[in-house]
Parts: sequence; C-alpha cells; structure tokens
Amino acid sequence: PVFLCPIESCRVSVLRARAYRVPMTTRRFIPTREWEDARQLRGLAGEHAALAYLTSCGWSIEAHRFKLGRHDLDLIVRRGPVVAFVEVKTRRTTAFGLAAEAVGWRKQRTIAKVAELWRLRHGRPGDSYRFDLVSVTDTGTGRLEVDHLPDAWRLECR
Repeated sequence: PVFLCPIESCRVSVLRARAYRVPMTTRRFIPTREWEDARQLRGLAGEHAALAYLTSCGWSIEAHRFKLGRHDLDLIVRRGPVVAFVEVKTRRTTAFGLAAEAVGWRKQRTIAKVAELWRLRHGRPGDSYRFDLVSVTDTGTGRLEVDHLPDAWRLECR
C-alpha cells in the first residue's frame, strides 16, 4: 500500500530553542532502573511489549524515546520505506476510555513537531511517514494484550 506523507504535506514548524533562564535547582535525571512510580513502570513495560510486538511483525526499531525538550516520541519504527511514529498507551482497564481517545489534537500536534525534527535529522529520500498507535492492556494476570492501530491519525493542514 502507498502511504501519504502527512508531515511533508503540512508546514509543521520545528520547536525552536529559546533562551530560558535555568533556575538554580534543576530536576535531576532519574534512570529508569530507579523509577518507583507504578504508572511509570507500567508505561515502560507497555513500551517494551510494543517493541517486542512490532519487531515480531517485521518492523525494525529506529528510535525509542526520541526527545525534543520535554516532548518525546515513544517509538520510531521502519519497514522498508515506511516509517511509523508510534505512540504507546498502556492501560489497566478501559474504564477511563480507550487508548485512542487519550491522544487528542494537542498531543497529535506535539508528536508531529517531534516527528518533523526526526525526519529532518534522520529521514531518507523516498520515505513515507505515518502515525501509529499501540494500545497495551495489562490484564492483571501477568499478560499484556497489544493492539496496533496503523495510520491512527493524519494531520490536518490549515
């Protein structure tokens, strides 16, 4: 199938670095092995499950947690000329909504800006790009259910 490049067809400005004063106390970087918050650990386990699922489906991992300032892309995967920017949502239950409902237009716009930076730095001629969503549900029995929604959204050009 042919995928349209939603990024190249839109003018998405890359977040520009601005001169900010850094306060005297900055937040200390905490490695993932020192995380204690159950929500963070659940999200990390979901990302690892998504990594395993996508690699088993033939995708190669280009980047995990690609950052631009405080914003990041969970996964960037490639299969041939198709590059997918993947948002991973991990849930224990659907009581508070589906994973797809948790990615609103603001989050989509932020992901697009970070994706544009990745494309400028690492993209190849002839690549096509899309935005995917991977939903990971922790069933509580030690099993994780993974659902992949390819081409989950497209950017609207205004």
